[in-house]
Amino acid sequence: MSDTAHGRRAGQDRAVLKQLSTLDRFLPVWIISAMVLGLALGRAIPGLDDALAAVEVGSVSLPIAIGLLVMMYPVLAKVRYDELGHVTGDTRLLATSILLNWVVGPALMFTLAWLLLPDLPDYRTGLIIVGLARCIAMVLIWNDLACGDREAAAILVAINAVFQILAFAFLGYFYLQVLPGWLGLEQNALDVSMWGIAKSVLVFLGIPLAAGYLTRTFGERAKGREWYESSLLPRIAPVALYGLLFTIVILFALQGDTITNQPLDVARIAVPLLAYFAVMWGGSMLLSRALGFDYERATAVSFTAAGNNFELAIAVAIGVFGVASGQALAGVVGPLIEVPALVALVYVGLWARRFYPDRTATVPTSTGVQA
Repeated sequence: MSDTAHGRRAGQDRAVLKQLSTLDRFLPVWIISAMVLGLALGRAIPGLDDALAAVEVGSVSLPIAIGLLVMMYPVLAKVRYDELGHVTGDTRLLATSILLNWVVGPALMFTLAWLLLPDLPDYRTGLIIVGLARCIAMVLIWNDLACGDREAAAILVAINAVFQILAFAFLGYFYLQVLPGWLGLEQNALDVSMWGIAKSVLVFLGIPLAAGYLTRTFGERAKGREWYESSLLPRIAPVALYGLLFTIVILFALQGDTITNQPLDVARIAVPLLAYFAVMWGGSMLLSRALGFDYERATAVSFTAAGNNFELAIAVAIGVFGVASGQALAGVVGPLIEVPALVALVYVGLWARRFYPDRTATVPTSTGVQA
């Protein structure tokens, strides 16, 4: 990129930063505070974890389910559904995402789990399950915060949802029984139903997707796109980050005792997860750059490739191995590491934007993402 283009991009970045709300500008502070608050609540209130987990939606605690739905709705209400055709026509983008999500991602997690946890089979199996559960929820938040292509992210998430229903059980069988057998490694069985996975997808993607689509459709029909994007969206946009912070508090409260009582186990599980997020996101960004994608689409591809569907991974681990199993603990540690790791990658992505082909900048909304 030329010096002139670098200067223009730097000026755009400064303009975006100035228009960020206090909530957006200090997001890492709020997220760390939410983690600390959750841990403190989990330690200070006996039986809080049991109370929070008493009511479940698809094997996921009801408060977490509510937080996820609240978090995803505003992001999906921002999607311009009439422009999705531009994304579906980009076969290179779709093929790249499918390759990264359903070939590279599971293989990388399998490799890291066996290399870094050879003596901890339960945690290793839990991480492999996490690697098979491709992201359909929180990735929309990270993509939005990093100013990624919203329509591309929506399409890629929808593709992940379909593949998840069709391929999760098969890939579980392959990575836990077939491939270890070929390599002379320990084997595990994974008995999951296609309907159980479909139910998770319908709840955590279908409900907010329908709500977002209907909000945009009726909002634009009533008062037009300009009013919808300049007046309504700025009002509902902050709700996504409130939902994110609420979800983080509940996640850490549910596992406060486990995290503080088994810090070495959590640290062992965290190492392959951190390596996974860094390699998947960084490799996806570099591949996207080599393929000529602009920053916005590279970001959508990279965050959908790096993120994981922790709701599904936790539900499967608990359903197959039990709530007190090592596999379930690995599933729970997944989002606890993913949240700060991908928040950090949001900022790395915004810094790296200068190295990608430029796209005409638009005015950010109150969440610090492009409208």
